[in-house]
Formats: sequence, structure tokens, C-alpha cells
Amino acid sequence: MNPLADLASARRALDAGEVGAGELFALAGERAREADGGTEPLHAFLSTAGDAEGPAPTGAPVMRDGPLAGIPVAVKDNICTVGLPTTCASRILEGYRSPYAATAVRRLEGAGARVLGKTNLDEFAMGSSTENSAFGPTRNPVGRDRVPGGSSGGSAAAVAAGIVPIALGSSTGGSVRQPAAFCGVVGIKPTYGRVSRYGLVAFASSLDQVGILSRNVRDGAEVLEIISGPDRFDATCRDREVPRAEALGKVELSGAVLGLPREYLGEGLDDGIRELVREVAGRAEEAGATVREVSLPSTRHAIPCYYVLAPAEASSNLARYDGVRYGWRAEGAEDATSMFSDTRGRGFGEEVRRRIMLGTYVLSAGYYEAYYVRAQRLRASIARELYALFDSGVDAILTPTTPTTAFRLGERTADPYRMYLADVYTVSANLAGLPAVSIPVGSVDGLPAGAQLMCAPWEEERMLGFAARLEEIAAWEPPDPAAGLGSEKTA
Repeated sequence: MNPLADLASARRALDAGEVGAGELFALAGERAREADGGTEPLHAFLSTAGDAEGPAPTGAPVMRDGPLAGIPVAVKDNICTVGLPTTCASRILEGYRSPYAATAVRRLEGAGARVLGKTNLDEFAMGSSTENSAFGPTRNPVGRDRVPGGSSGGSAAAVAAGIVPIALGSSTGGSVRQPAAFCGVVGIKPTYGRVSRYGLVAFASSLDQVGILSRNVRDGAEVLEIISGPDRFDATCRDREVPRAEALGKVELSGAVLGLPREYLGEGLDDGIRELVREVAGRAEEAGATVREVSLPSTRHAIPCYYVLAPAEASSNLARYDGVRYGWRAEGAEDATSMFSDTRGRGFGEEVRRRIMLGTYVLSAGYYEAYYVRAQRLRASIARELYALFDSGVDAILTPTTPTTAFRLGERTADPYRMYLADVYTVSANLAGLPAVSIPVGSVDGLPAGAQLMCAPWEEERMLGFAARLEEIAAWEPPDPAAGLGSEKTA
């Protein structure tokens, strides 16, 4: 049995003396290297550490008997670490090493975890397939001809392949839940303000969140408890009671009301995924829950709303990458203007340039009211609809996570709008600041499919308790993590 499959397996192996902390870390590194062998490398990591011994490189106090003592973890490469590069999968930050670590990373290391490496992503977290990385795409461990989702595709693939039991990702519009669904793992997006964004490289600041990829709901809940809480370095991080993993066992489906939005089950959804979600809803009813059909009419506007607001914020946040203060600089320019243009034109990839230009356009004087202001009003309308459901007695909203299973590499790269639709069911939670989780509930033609739960703000304990119960009744067995190693072993 792979001791890296989940937290329980790792702890059993460590407690029984089957492996030491250093050996477990070395095993994770060996599995990462093996996964990159063959003609179809997984390419989940952009960089890896060499040694787990000694103090945490961040300087965080280390708990040798902490809840994650000896556990190797992975961190998405747009989350700052000390000792490893933070590139955001972009040429413009190639080789950049942050002088500080993100609060979430410090808290993981303070609990005894060790960062194995930094995972691949769509450049600056802009994408839905991890094909926009400047350093090459990540493949899906379940099928090497498929994408792992994005933008946290490297983190999802590392967990699904059994390289690490836990990985940090980031979510701006679904970048944790969508790859979790594609790879058959659990993806958690907390309430906006639950987890500090300090050290998370900004894409769209009002939407960005640090999220968690794990093998099961309980593991993700344990990590959420560790990384949650106020932070003096992040003014948007709220001082709310931390959700406790031990509360999962106290939450029952019996008596709960689950809302099933009709707009999420209509045109564009794969028939197999629709059937799986309805099957899960039926099993929830058998467990004592009430499943109520509800309506969220503004859902059809979520994608255009998101793709006005997120690029607008990105155009501002990415203005700092100009070749002057840090990062890569184009050489040979005749003047400052040419240097700025060459650095940004050659340092950023096509998708990042597309979003910067779109964001600059919607913020321009002639179009600000027509696009940006209207999108902000629509965002408020989407949030009001979701909050109204919770006020009406709905405890959680159950939806598909994605409209399809993982698509083939290269299938959507020439069609940005079709690519954007991969996040159609996930962006609303980010726009409204709600907590959301994706759990695997079955497979369609051999590829994993996920169901999403959304709850009211700060209701992570209830949400994850429901998710744990649904995880049990879905009774879906994930693929053997060993299948993620060596391309000849995968579909």
C-alpha cells in the first residue's frame, strides 16, 4: 500500500516505524521522478526540494509531533516559498525566489509538514487545463492524453498520482474544484477571507483564494483547520472561528435541505455527469435529506461577468511586471518604453496577454460604465440569488462541478471561449465569496466526475460534513495512485 495515498496511510507508516520522515519525503521525491519517466511525463512539478531534514526554511516554529509531522506536501507555484522558485509558470518570473513564504505555507510547515516541491499551473493561474504553462503542460494521471484541469492542475495531479497526500492550490474562478473533478480528488475553496492570501501572487484580488487538494474530505478538512485564521499581513483575512475537522462526524444529512439548481442540469452538461449528480441526490434523500429543485437564473451570466472582472483586476495586478524591479528583462531595447513592451510581450504568454488587453479595455474611459460597472452589478445580483436560497432554508447547493470530464490535450487551446466554459459551474462561488467543495462521485467512460457543494459564508464545517457523508454514499473507489506513475500504466 502506498503510504502517500492519504494522511491516514502516511501516519500509519510513520507510527509503525515502517518509514521515517526523511524516508517518506525521499519516497515522495522518487514517485515524482518516476511519474516523469517515459514518453508521456506527468510534469506535475516545476521544482522539487532535495532534503526534508532540519528546520523549516521559512523559519516557522516546527512541531515535531504536530498534526502533519513528517508529511510531504506540494504547493502551487504561485504561492510563495523560501528555498524554492516561485515562477507562476511564467517566463517573466523564471528563476525568481521569494524572500518570504506565504502564511498558508508557514502554517503547514509549523504543523510539521515539508514542502516537496512547487507544482505546475496555467501561467499566473489563467487557464482551465494547465496547458498555458510556459514550461509545458501537466498530464492527467488517470489518462495521460487528457488534461488535469486548471489552473491548479499540477497540484491535483500530484495528489491523484499518490505522490503527496496534500497539495495547496489557488482558486480565482474554480481552479481548485475543476482540476479536482478532472483528476478524481477532493478540492476545497474556503470562504473569501477564511485563509490568508499573503504570499499568494495576485491574479484577481477580490476573487483569489488559497485552496486545498486532498485524497478525501477529512484530509482536506484537517489542512483547512491548520491554515485558517486571521493574519496581520492580510487585511481581507477575517477573525472567525476556525472550522474544526473533528466536527465532520457530527454533521448528518438527515434533516438537511439540499438545493438542486435546474440551470446547472440543463443544456451543455454531459449526460453521464447529470445522471451521477441525480444519483447522488437520490442517495442523499435515502439518507434523510430533502432535495429541493431551485432556480439561479443569473447563472447564465456568471462566465461573462467573471471574464470582465477577473481580467480587469489582472491588468492592474500584472502591471508590476515591467522588467524594472524584479523578474526577467528583455535586453537590447533602445529606450524604456521599448524595454517595457519587449519584456511584457515576450515574458507573458498568449493567454496572459489576452486577459491583460481585455482587462485594460473594459477599464478604459469609454467602456468602464458599459462593461466593468455592469459586471459589478451583475456580480452583486449573483450573490443575492445565492444568499436568498440559504435564507429560504436551503442548507447547501448541490451541482455538477464541471460540464464534462477531462478533455484531451490540445482539444480546446484554439478556442478560448470553449475553454472558459469548463468553469461555468464554479465561478459563482468565487464571485459571491462562498465556500465550495468538489468531491468525486463516479466516472463517465472511465474518467472521474465530480459534484460540487456550496454553503453560506463561514459554513465550512457544515459543508465538509455534508461532503463527507456524500463521499461515503457515493461509494466511488478512486483509481490506484500507482496508476499515475509511468505513462505505460495509464489509459
